[in-house]
Amino acid sequence: MPHGKPRDPAKEQRWRQMIDQWHRSGLSVRAFCQQQHLAIPSFYAWRRTLRRRDGGVSPVRPPVTFLPVHVRPDEPDAPPPLELVLANGRRLRIPPGYDDAHLRQLLRALEDAPC
Repeated sequence: MPHGKPRDPAKEQRWRQMIDQWHRSGLSVRAFCQQQHLAIPSFYAWRRTLRRRDGGVSPVRPPVTFLPVHVRPDEPDAPPPLELVLANGRRLRIPPGYDDAHLRQLLRALEDAPC
């Protein structure tokens, strides 16, 4: 014998849509509920209920995956970039090993351009 109220399929579908919309919105639960004029406790209760009905897994959001990050230390022996200060006060920082031909083209273009 079932206890409590019978399920309302329309209400369940509405809350499924609301929770799906919340996932896609990128908003916090509080902000989403305020925007949609929803009671925050009702949102959490329905989210919990629907998770239970779905076997504890949210069908909307994929699992989070973490990727490894490798941090490389600065090379202490690397020369600093060349810094050119132009007449208009702009600064160009040219990294070591920058192609000479490109640098010549850049300087010609800067000399030809009105400041």
